[in-house]
Amino acid sequence: MAAPPAPAEPGLRERIVVPGGGAALFALKPGDRGTIVDPEGLQQGMLYVVNPSSQRKLGSVADNAPLDVESDPSFRWDDADEITGAIATLFEQATGAIPDAVVTPLFPADAAPGTSATFTAEQSLLCVLEAPGSPMLPDAQDAPTELHLWIDRAVAPSSDLPAPLAEPKADIRIDAATARAYRVAAGDYIQIIDVAGKQCSDFLAFDAAALAGGTEYGLDPTVTRTLMGAAFSSPGLHSRYFDARMRPLVEVVRDTVGRHDTFLLACNAKYYDDLGYPGHANCTENFNRALDPHGVAPRKGWPAINFFYNTAVGHDDRIGMDEPWSRPGDYVLLRALTDLVCASSSCTDDVDAANGWNPTDIHVRLYDRSADISPGIAHRMTPDAAPRLTRHSGFHPRTSALTRNFVEYRGFWLPNCYTGEGPIAEYWACRERAVVMDLSALRKFEVTGPDAEALMQLAVTRDIAKLAIGQIVYTAMCTDTGGMIDDGTVFRLGPHNLRWVCGDDYCGVWLRELAEKHGLKAWVRSSTDQLHNIALQGPLARDILAPLVETPRHLATVAELKWFRFTTGRIGDVPVLISRTGYTGELGYELWCHPDSAPALWDALFAAGGPRGLLPLGLDALDMVRIEAGLVFAGYEFCDQTDPFEAGIGFAVPASKTVPYVGAEALARRRASPQRALVGLDIAGFEDVGHGDGVFDGRTQIGVVTSATRSPILGRTIALARVDISRAAIGQALEIGKLDGHQKRIAAEVVRFPHYDPDKTRVRA
Repeated sequence: MAAPPAPAEPGLRERIVVPGGGAALFALKPGDRGTIVDPEGLQQGMLYVVNPSSQRKLGSVADNAPLDVESDPSFRWDDADEITGAIATLFEQATGAIPDAVVTPLFPADAAPGTSATFTAEQSLLCVLEAPGSPMLPDAQDAPTELHLWIDRAVAPSSDLPAPLAEPKADIRIDAATARAYRVAAGDYIQIIDVAGKQCSDFLAFDAAALAGGTEYGLDPTVTRTLMGAAFSSPGLHSRYFDARMRPLVEVVRDTVGRHDTFLLACNAKYYDDLGYPGHANCTENFNRALDPHGVAPRKGWPAINFFYNTAVGHDDRIGMDEPWSRPGDYVLLRALTDLVCASSSCTDDVDAANGWNPTDIHVRLYDRSADISPGIAHRMTPDAAPRLTRHSGFHPRTSALTRNFVEYRGFWLPNCYTGEGPIAEYWACRERAVVMDLSALRKFEVTGPDAEALMQLAVTRDIAKLAIGQIVYTAMCTDTGGMIDDGTVFRLGPHNLRWVCGDDYCGVWLRELAEKHGLKAWVRSSTDQLHNIALQGPLARDILAPLVETPRHLATVAELKWFRFTTGRIGDVPVLISRTGYTGELGYELWCHPDSAPALWDALFAAGGPRGLLPLGLDALDMVRIEAGLVFAGYEFCDQTDPFEAGIGFAVPASKTVPYVGAEALARRRASPQRALVGLDIAGFEDVGHGDGVFDGRTQIGVVTSATRSPILGRTIALARVDISRAAIGQALEIGKLDGHQKRIAAEVVRFPHYDPDKTRVRA
């Protein structure tokens, strides 16, 4: 259980997520009820409590416990020793002093996932919740993990807004179904907050200097969509909104929703007239009134950025809409690129799903340009999970010095390519010399306990009992219908110690649910933020790496390390785990370290490899090499409607595994009666072919392209495609359908794959 059992009234519940190894400060008033949850298990906590009015100890702990504890018998109040470090800093920032406190440790050492402690405040209190833990070594499995605090307030808080991102310059409340205009200086930030959730907010911006001169230059949807190549702009490379002069007016810095309007008009009188609601309030007229004092001429309809409005253009070119995705407190953060006159609305629409049938308030906060606010997109592990903004890997201090071309990938900023070379040069370095790439966005889970092996046997398609200590196996994780949740690798660190490395956060949730359902004593803890990794790949990888690594005498050296094995050691002062694995089709290794050590590891590799032509490699070049090597990618070669056979990794489902596992029966049926197969295609000519293009035999579509690239080393366009099993034979002539699939055809032929080194001799070198 990861949440308190009893729901609070709307508006009275707050959630605070304390990161592993971190702490959070919060205040309680009499009657406030809190529940602290350890969602993954084995994470102890420390709760520090002071009376903020007295700044003194709360009296005899035995006689005057500050909280009425309803659960967790491990609660044992005691006077705190001298408070130091981060805990002292939190109290000092809040109170101006380091007070005395009472403290209690939370949860037993063997706490099960979902263990919780519930309490009620007896008086006004200032508290700090700590999730203690030290940095995890790469061969350890003691990652500190999150604690979740839920507070059910006895009295509704005075503010319904999230905490400010910095000291606000202005707070502007836009009441439901109204609009307001405001000025913003160049460089300042504009935060548009959906207060109650599911409420659209139109946004307009005009160049203030041009407006003062009598000319309106506002946001232009056609220019913006043309230059950005997207329906709406988002943090990263494609973040800007332009005017008709092609000058950027604002850029998007943060977005916690990620789904907005496709630049339609703000709601207007004609829309409501046509629906039979003449005289209905509308955003356009609200804007006209708000902007009139600024000299902006009225319009019948305003083309606006409509944040939180959930519209989409379908494959049939019809524009549809549904309730917004936004939750209470979600926001978009913009930055003004010149002095602006802006206007924001709370959309008036209460006659359809646009605002969830109930218009509510919008709030705008302005921050000074000096505020240090990182860019990001909210990433949620599950729909009800707390949002987490895009973060940097431990290698970012080095990669960011070499490129500004970053893309958001599953909650991390990763480089597309590097300024000095570009993807083609990076590609050839991988094939001919060596490259380093940041793969820290991979999710890592420590699976420990007496039933760790039994849990992974149940969860994946490979026979984990055959895995020796120091060995790795590539496998699939499936649902009971045979569809793939993810692919990944299992590392065996000890008899009851496994590590699951994959691409999807949800795997951790799935594994914990399986353990609970089957009564297995195993813990699954996320170590993604304790274990970042780079891949060193290419023909020279071993020559570069081997002299750098010192391994314990009883473990394999880099030169001795076999394919799909790992060893541990040091590169200088950096503890590392080194696996002979990769995603390129070349001889290579992955190096795993704590994020704090990442820059030193990067420097050591480039000091040794730079003279031999070592280059960094971004996602663009990685896509080329992985397609050539026939390596599958989530969302392209597989999803939860695709089984491993259809994804081209049937080798990861051995028929010899007799131990029951999730999806075994479905996969046995699918093995016996295959419907589709992944094949390689050689494409005639050099026309663009991409994911989702139909594959045809005559008039009949018999498959779909999953991935495609122009292969530099083969000199032709190649693709991976999932096709009907009857058309999967090598030499089968097919066609790629463009436009409507029929008007334009590109010849293709089924060929052996992987296209490059089909016998994988290079990775075994």
